[in-house]
Amino acid sequence: MHKFLEKIKSSEQKPYVIKNFISLDEVKLFQKLYNELPVEINNRRQKIIKKKWSVDFDLNLQKIYLDKLRLNLDNFKMDNPKTKDGKDSLGLFQESFMPVSLHVDSGFDFSKVIFKQTLLPLSDMGETVIFKNRFYGCATTFSISPEELKANGYNKRSSEHIDLYGGKSFDENTHKNYLNHEDINNLKGLEVDLIYKWKLGDLLIFDRTSLHCASSNLINKKLGLTSLTIKL
Repeated sequence: MHKFLEKIKSSEQKPYVIKNFISLDEVKLFQKLYNELPVEINNRRQKIIKKKWSVDFDLNLQKIYLDKLRLNLDNFKMDNPKTKDGKDSLGLFQESFMPVSLHVDSGFDFSKVIFKQTLLPLSDMGETVIFKNRFYGCATTFSISPEELKANGYNKRSSEHIDLYGGKSFDENTHKNYLNHEDINNLKGLEVDLIYKWKLGDLLIFDRTSLHCASSNLINKKLGLTSLTIKL
């Protein structure tokens, strides 16, 4: 459990979208950067390619990005995993060929005041589902699948969410239309807060304690940049 839990909770709010956070020309700069970065992870099981934005890459775009973030977030510091060579990073590019499953990106250092998570769409195809349910343990992928629970990865694997949120059956229409890649029983007790339809230039901001996942509505692939922050 996080040490500064009350301070974390005091900054929590509903997820929201910053319209026209960057221009379409700036979107192209981010797409170009993605193509230039080295691959950090190519997970063939989950069909996802991950690249970390090292502080060594594109200082001008770093300034643009951070300056714009500071206009919308108060007193924050980046809290992204370091690159393979130990460099700080501004975020994680993810090129996904299948929907990302239910998880929370709350980190592993319980002495930090975890804050906001951002998603910058770099393709016009994609949807992200944010739930009202919150989790105050470490970064975790939630599943009731024995195979997934045995899998190795950055996140802890757990089914503990099933006992945390009351066990009410998940809405069947929402499952059919947005989340049919998930076992509906894995969504018991969950309540949707926002279904964000990706749009180039926008930025999605939500709390790092919020459970979330991709929607099942994915054609071919999608590309986005995620950044994690802590509160100063």
